[in-house]
Amino acid sequence: MKRPVVNKIKTNHIEISEELFQQDESIKKNYFSGDLLLDIPKIKALYSYPKNIDFTVREFTIHRMGRKAVIFFIPSLTDTKLIEEEIITPLISGAKDIIDIPSAISISTIKEEKVISGAVSELNTGATLLLVEGISVIYILKTDSAAGRSVEKPQNETTLLGPKESFVEKADQNISLIRKKIRSEDFTVEKMIIGSRSQNEVYIIYNKELVGGKILTEVKSRIESVQKDAVQNLGLLNQHIEDRSTSLFPTILQTERPDRAASFIEDGHDIVVMNNSPFALVTPATFWSFYHSADDHYLRFIYGNFTRLLRMTAMFITLFTPAIYIAITNYHIEMLPADLLLAIAGAREMVPFPAILELLLMEMAFELIREAGIRVPTPIGPTIGIVGALILGQAAVEANLVSPIVVIVVALTGLSSFAISDVNLNYAIRIARFGFLLSASLFGIFGMVGIFMTGLFYLSVVKTFGVPYLAPLTPKYKSSKDTLFRRILKNEKLRPAYVKTYEDTNFTSL
Repeated sequence: MKRPVVNKIKTNHIEISEELFQQDESIKKNYFSGDLLLDIPKIKALYSYPKNIDFTVREFTIHRMGRKAVIFFIPSLTDTKLIEEEIITPLISGAKDIIDIPSAISISTIKEEKVISGAVSELNTGATLLLVEGISVIYILKTDSAAGRSVEKPQNETTLLGPKESFVEKADQNISLIRKKIRSEDFTVEKMIIGSRSQNEVYIIYNKELVGGKILTEVKSRIESVQKDAVQNLGLLNQHIEDRSTSLFPTILQTERPDRAASFIEDGHDIVVMNNSPFALVTPATFWSFYHSADDHYLRFIYGNFTRLLRMTAMFITLFTPAIYIAITNYHIEMLPADLLLAIAGAREMVPFPAILELLLMEMAFELIREAGIRVPTPIGPTIGIVGALILGQAAVEANLVSPIVVIVVALTGLSSFAISDVNLNYAIRIARFGFLLSASLFGIFGMVGIFMTGLFYLSVVKTFGVPYLAPLTPKYKSSKDTLFRRILKNEKLRPAYVKTYEDTNFTSL
């Protein structure tokens, strides 16, 4: 008998919430009238004042104009000292007669708004609203000062010789970090609003003389098509606008380095930044963008290509080493020298599990140790990884649960995976190796080759914002041929043609 009462209470709560939402929406559509007795209650009602303590209303009189005024601001997002010194003090105790409001205030940015919805959107970003009696517009004053961390070193994309700056959670600061590297009047930043309730700001950065028009239009249309109440950061936005949400391989590059973002802008790409995100999105991003790192160009030609060769070797070791071990020991034992075959057989003599199960157990244990090292507090993370791997491996061998050769294979695979610098590509390679491992256990070398060819076919048809994923290698585009290996910097003069920029010549350093 109690269940209908509960349902009735829930229904009433939903009806009240919908009614309040409709009231707020109707208020936002109104225009400012210039009558404070009508306009002030509307703003107060939207922010549940005075119950809401994170909203301030300050009423005063501008004696030099003989009019009453009121300001609205959110204390947690604004610089209250700036409001007091640059807004209230000049209006109340100014020595000269005030002809108009903008000339009396020394705030850097002043805008006018007639509709309540537009003013509220600015207020939610940290602006201060000034409403003066008899004036049917509201003044929007830039006073935002939200809390945040300062610029620090990159955590994931470390470099030996490059800049040590990384993006932070403030979009305007991230734009500044890019802007100081591109001192051109063609540098353009567009703002879009996403989230029907949260009204989060998304900034698209590009060079108007270099950007590919079709790609820019596609990026904007995908952001506009996101229908969500709230999209708080780029990690969520990335999943809404990427080409294939269920694809193993990423199609949008995430970078925390301003210098790398600036380099992509100079090549004609679009960069997307957003508040609450310490990185930027690069569109479009081909496979080679994830394979490259910043140090590849900061180092000399030979050194940079040597690191790329090591990275590609590590990628193949991560993918194929466990699978090759299973394929050879189960199906192709004739490929091994007799002495090595006897050594492996002797090491596995006391192990009760099949080779595939033995290898899967060790691979999963290594992944668990790696994940635990990331999630635990930083001071003890490396300790857990090293001590956990040593103790677990030694104990497993002594208990005859795994053979020593399997510990070597898993350790070599794990160490090689750390050489893959991009986080998303790292996850893709680590997951793909389990597919190779299972195929090798079922069909040997032929299963590995089948999976590898299927993967190549798949990558050849994937597109990122209309650009082939393996471009400019296949299909072939005119470019500087910066794919598997880089060229000497003075020979890298062409921007990638797949971006379809207005200018082909490129003299950027990255």
